[in-house]
Amino acid sequence: MLSSIAERRMSSSSLLVALAICLALLSPGSRAQLSSSFYNSTCSNVSAIVRSVIQQAQSSDVRITASLTRLFFHDCFVDGCDGSVLLDSSSTIVSEKGAVPNNNSARGFDVVDNIKTAVENACPGVVSCADILALAAEASVNLAGGPSWSALLGRRDGTTANITGANNLPSPFDSLTTLQSKFSAVGLGDTDLVALSGAHTFGRAQCRFFSNRLYNFSGTGNPDPSLNSSYLTTLQQNCPQGGDGTTLNNLDPSTPNTFDSNYFTNLQNNRGLLQSDQELLSTSGASTASIVNSFASSQSTFFQNFVQSMINMGNISPLTGSSGQIRSNCRKVNGS
Repeated sequence: MLSSIAERRMSSSSLLVALAICLALLSPGSRAQLSSSFYNSTCSNVSAIVRSVIQQAQSSDVRITASLTRLFFHDCFVDGCDGSVLLDSSSTIVSEKGAVPNNNSARGFDVVDNIKTAVENACPGVVSCADILALAAEASVNLAGGPSWSALLGRRDGTTANITGANNLPSPFDSLTTLQSKFSAVGLGDTDLVALSGAHTFGRAQCRFFSNRLYNFSGTGNPDPSLNSSYLTTLQQNCPQGGDGTTLNNLDPSTPNTFDSNYFTNLQNNRGLLQSDQELLSTSGASTASIVNSFASSQSTFFQNFVQSMINMGNISPLTGSSGQIRSNCRKVNGS
């Protein structure tokens, strides 16, 4: 008799717990979670479509994989991963493409357009531009020799842009403490900062983003003392004082088109191209130094942490459920 009463009490308690969970999930303040299986029943081959378009683009543009990965970063750090970086200017929108970090620098928009067209042909009105950026980043990293992962999906597209936010993206001129502050503001820590900076293991940077290190570092009239001397000479030849600030330089001088851990060994050898790169290791007492050394000694450790950090970044303030929209054209808000 006593065990029967106890069983009924336990059953009632379990029911109340389950009911509370259901109510919490249904409450207006809750937000749907992203899922790797989000499009399984509505657009099951979306990943393959995205990868195919990027492979085609990569055959004629070896830089495209790095450029598409950077677009995802520049999207997520401005009001979350909502595809806002893709919007063109209109009567109601000032495009983020004109922000200093993006202007004449961010690229790959035409490839995103091609991906969107291919996806719309297969699954019209289903896949958001924000999710296309997430899928494109994953495919790009893997196609360049990096890890693969199941991107979490289910984002919807924003209907506004934020050029002020875009002008405050993490910068190649930022000190380590400023970078840490900007990452912390979106819920990312030191490991995320170092791992995501490791994406500078492929791609290019224009002279204007680091020429101050070559000639007048911090107003001293001298080069950055942390730069390897032979590397400094090479960079000065590529970026002469008063020369073309848009000249491209490999972010990783050893394997510029491959996603690997050489970025971190470059830092150990004082061959980080951007100030924001080298400061991860060279700043006195930097909490990031041990992470750099760990990733330099083990590429698999870097890859594992990079995947987790990309997922963490992709979780920054996504629009889900009935928020936002699924843009039919990534460059403009529906109906505009």
